Amino acid sequence: METSSLKNLSKDQPLLSDIQTLRKRARQHIEGGAVTSGYAADRKTVIKLLNEALATEIVCVLRYKRHYFMAAGIHADPVATEFLEHANEEMLHADRIAERIVQLRGEPNFSPDGLSLRSHAEYVEGDSLKEMIKEDLVAERVAIESYREMVAYIAEKDPTTRRMLEEILASEEEHADDLASLLEGLKD
Repeated sequence: METSSLKNLSKDQPLLSDIQTLRKRARQHIEGGAVTSGYAADRKTVIKLLNEALATEIVCVLRYKRHYFMAAGIHADPVATEFLEHANEEMLHADRIAERIVQLRGEPNFSPDGLSLRSHAEYVEGDSLKEMIKEDLVAERVAIESYREMVAYIAEKDPTTRRMLEEILASEEEHADDLASLLEGLKD
């Protein structure tokens, strides 16, 4: 009788555990929740990276919200709408990251103390609509590079975190493209 859930059909594929082994391992260290013995990343490092990403997203929310309220001028309405949309999306990113930190048995750091030091992006207000767009675009480019590096670091060691970061990265790339288009529309 077959005890493996799937047969190993190819020599190139890793050997799959039999059902009894999977069940036995699942009962060990159950306090670890989603973090099983098969988790291959350095959990503490991943949590540290995620807390930096969380700080970055929070700083971006704050900057976008300020820009939303401070946008002024003939082109302000569509730009302010974009700022608000990005602020809301950055908050969703922050929530996803915080959830993942908890799944990894860490604690999301929402403390305002040191927030700007933990963040990869800076909080720059900008004096004009054009400067605000530029500062948001710079911050998005910082986030893009940060997420690319995190994805590369995590690689196959934590596919769930990697997938989440890749999805956030795609969103950040869209934000950068939106901002570049807004900037292009404001050229003198």
